[in-house]
Amino acid sequence: MSQEKKKNLSEFTPFSINSNKIRIGIVVSEWNDHITDSLLQGARQTLLEHGVSEENIVVHHVPGSFELPSGADLLYAMDPTLDAVICIGCIIQGETRHFEFIAQAVAQGIMRVGLDHRKPTIFSVLTTNDMRQAEDRAGGVHGNKGVEGAVSCLKMIALRQELEEKPQL
Repeated sequence: MSQEKKKNLSEFTPFSINSNKIRIGIVVSEWNDHITDSLLQGARQTLLEHGVSEENIVVHHVPGSFELPSGADLLYAMDPTLDAVICIGCIIQGETRHFEFIAQAVAQGIMRVGLDHRKPTIFSVLTTNDMRQAEDRAGGVHGNKGVEGAVSCLKMIALRQELEEKPQL
């Protein structure tokens, strides 16, 4: 196995963000919960380390990854003060094509929710061939995809803050 494949994918260059008033929703799939719980811990810890206050992190669970887009859409509709939503799930390849349909629907649904609400809606969903690959990406040798989701979320919020501060031409 090459060094590139062993890389911890959750490493990132530190950055700063005005996070004292940021409100972030997290929607977490209950399916494969030992994986999604680890991803949630990684995301939450990363947000806290970047100055997001505990009371400004709103977590809700949905039955499975297929329900993540609906959960994110409901969060935005019910709490317009949210700056972003992180969608956390784990879809593992089985013996049928079900995996393909679910993964594609979830990815497209999360993207659509973000575009519809014009707010960062982060795809932090593992799509792996087996449980071992999921474990490797939920705090194992390849890092924690929840950390990556939180970093992406904060960077997208920072981009929005930067663009809102620029004078209109």
